[in-house]
Amino acid sequence: MKPVEVHRMIEGPQDAPVLVLSGSVGSNLDMWLPQREALSGEYQVISYDHRGHGKSPVPPGPYQIADLAGDVLAMLDQLQIEKAHFCGLSLGGAVGMWLSRYHPHRIDQLVLACTSSWFGTAEYWADRAESVRAEGMDRLAEATLGRWLSKDFTDAGQRTAIRTMVANTPQDGYISACSALGAWDFADQLAEIPTPTLAIAGAEDAATPPDHLRDIAAAIPRSRVVVLDGAAHLANVERPVEFNDLLRAHLLG
Repeated sequence: MKPVEVHRMIEGPQDAPVLVLSGSVGSNLDMWLPQREALSGEYQVISYDHRGHGKSPVPPGPYQIADLAGDVLAMLDQLQIEKAHFCGLSLGGAVGMWLSRYHPHRIDQLVLACTSSWFGTAEYWADRAESVRAEGMDRLAEATLGRWLSKDFTDAGQRTAIRTMVANTPQDGYISACSALGAWDFADQLAEIPTPTLAIAGAEDAATPPDHLRDIAAAIPRSRVVVLDGAAHLANVERPVEFNDLLRAHLLG
């Protein structure tokens, strides 16, 4: 599928190392606010919306992970960036794995957060897409909060912002991304990733449990895993200080 020009935000010094932040299905670049605020003084931070999400174009689906990764490559080419650090969470982690496997010369250090080499069956994601088609994004947004945030996360403002972010995701874009997640099965290719990799799991993440990240770290040759207590799927939001410290340390090599 032809690449699309995704909506992005570039923050930080132009001469600093580049860090690309790639989010979850149903998100937009605002899910990375804790990292953008903390790291944009040290890195040129590029956060972006996947195709079909946020303010990016919504081309006809279905999508594949390779399509979403192709958008990132096109963005780097347009910005004349030869190599970048990459941090992806959930769907964004799949994009990072694909890029590091097939274009390792473009990725410096890789961080895979709350993600998986297999997100579930195609039938599961087809059912999710059908539910969204029938009921819309608003109902999905309420259910998503229970998966993305732990029960002890009580910041009402952030909960409302995340719910709104999911609800405002274009329905067709979300459905098309469900196809990408349902077709994703990368376990047998992890050993081919040469990039130094940090895997971060949320101890209370039911969507991509810690064992998924442990399996990823066990398969990628130059990798390690850290599990953050008190975090569910959006570990970067629930444990931002610890997440950012891990990110900084890994990017420094």
